[in-house]
Amino acid sequence: MDQHSTHPQHSYSRGSQDQALLAMTIGQTFDNTVAKYPQGEALVVRHQQLRYSWAQLAEAVDLHARALLALGLQTGDRLGIWAPNCAQWCISQFASAKIGAILVNINPAYRSSELEYVLKQSGCQWLVCAGSFKTSDYHAMLQGLAPELAEQSIGRLQSERLPDLRGVISLDAQPPSGFLPWSQLADLGAGVPVEQLKVRQNSLHFDQAVNIQYTSGTTGFPKGATLSHYNILNNGYMVGESLGLTASDRLVIPVPLYHCFGMVMGNLGCVTHGSTMIYPNDAFDPLLTLTTVAHEKATALYGVPTMFISMLDQPRRAEFDLSTLRTGIMAGATCPIEVMRRVISEMHMSEVQIAYGMTETSPVSLQTGPSDNLELRVTTVGRTQPQLESKIIDEAGNLVPRGTLGELCTRGYSVMLGYWNNPQGTAEAIDQAGWMHTGDLATMNEDGYVCIAGRNKDMIIRGGENIYPRELEEFFFTHPAVADVQIIGIPCEKYGEEIVAWIKFHPGHSVSEQELQAWSKERIAHFKTPRYFKFVEEFPMTVTGKIQKFRMREISIEELKVTR
Repeated sequence: MDQHSTHPQHSYSRGSQDQALLAMTIGQTFDNTVAKYPQGEALVVRHQQLRYSWAQLAEAVDLHARALLALGLQTGDRLGIWAPNCAQWCISQFASAKIGAILVNINPAYRSSELEYVLKQSGCQWLVCAGSFKTSDYHAMLQGLAPELAEQSIGRLQSERLPDLRGVISLDAQPPSGFLPWSQLADLGAGVPVEQLKVRQNSLHFDQAVNIQYTSGTTGFPKGATLSHYNILNNGYMVGESLGLTASDRLVIPVPLYHCFGMVMGNLGCVTHGSTMIYPNDAFDPLLTLTTVAHEKATALYGVPTMFISMLDQPRRAEFDLSTLRTGIMAGATCPIEVMRRVISEMHMSEVQIAYGMTETSPVSLQTGPSDNLELRVTTVGRTQPQLESKIIDEAGNLVPRGTLGELCTRGYSVMLGYWNNPQGTAEAIDQAGWMHTGDLATMNEDGYVCIAGRNKDMIIRGGENIYPRELEEFFFTHPAVADVQIIGIPCEKYGEEIVAWIKFHPGHSVSEQELQAWSKERIAHFKTPRYFKFVEEFPMTVTGKIQKFRMREISIEELKVTR
């Protein structure tokens, strides 16, 4: 990648301009790939025992796109999807893009309060949902939020708590009364002329919104990063270009589709190159992922460092032939050098790359290259991606010299349209010159490689999930016994970080750690539930009364005997 900087001593770089951006919608790109490789293998879903050629996937996508038209979805309407990895997720992604609906990704771990918030905030008209997943009964949660489902005719829901929602499509074969079974969409689609889909598809343009992804909010509520066809299609394309993907590549995607990692770098990275998308399971399982790589002769594999660690440590790993692997991406946290060494030598991923980004930038803005040496792959997050700019600034907004710590900012095609229905949040994140302020502290060396030194100072990254303490603190304040709460992260070998909640009770109140954990697990996603609780009378503070989270972190590390 050529890096250009007008002042080499300044922390500014511009990625290569050699690769042109795709000026197309996702639907157009999908159709081009289908026309080019009709018999090529498009999608393999191991746990559902499903295989699609590009021609077969196109047939399923178009039929479901026509079914969405039959349900009355207009350009710009929101279609929620609340399900783990499965074929229907992929089909919904492309069918919604073809009719200009905006797909709203809902974390499969969400519980009812989080679900209610995102459905209302995005104004979802329809929702595709699984029946259940792990410990979550999706149908029961929806019936709790919208008891009217059972009494009203399908597609004409009028719910008090979810005023915009018109209906729910269930992936279960026999869902409860009021849910539309996925299996009935084929008949609905068959009743809509192919021409009608063509007319809709031809009316779309690539700058329109196609996806809303919720990121944990520092202000206590998640914000919906709104992404266009142009944003995510090109990001998937550029990530795939860096990996050197072709129509003969086979990519195993064990990361969740509701994240950009799965649906953009995974699905769109494959669609733009004619590569095969392979889902090993509905959620990550190290043994099933290794089995899939070996059986499907995969050439590429994605994951966060914790996933690679658990695959390397899988007792049966030696049984699997992983020699077809060539490349892949490790993202979501910095990678320990020993892990990177083992991934290259024991998993044959000689060209594995590190990618850095955030949902708001579609997601990747920095990436290492296939020939970067080991040290660069473990100490940096690479250089500025093609057609993007990066800079590192001080608190006054000025460029800092190379090697100096400052805030990392990104500009270019990948920056989101904004936060859904949140102009204030958008203005705080994207400045007037179009730079997205990441909140991450970084340095840039003389070759343009960026090293992330810290981040939005309190954010916790647990197993690749971003957790903002403020959101959790707001949540614990709703417990009747809690007077005050502070959330911090401490190091953890398995997940990168674990959550500790420091709690002050109201006078005369107390709750056990087990009770608080159970209370949390019923109401919020499991990965946000603190692993440890500490009950205190006071928090460490400065003379001026500011909470000292770094002291709390030090105390927790010492008390819990955590190795840093």
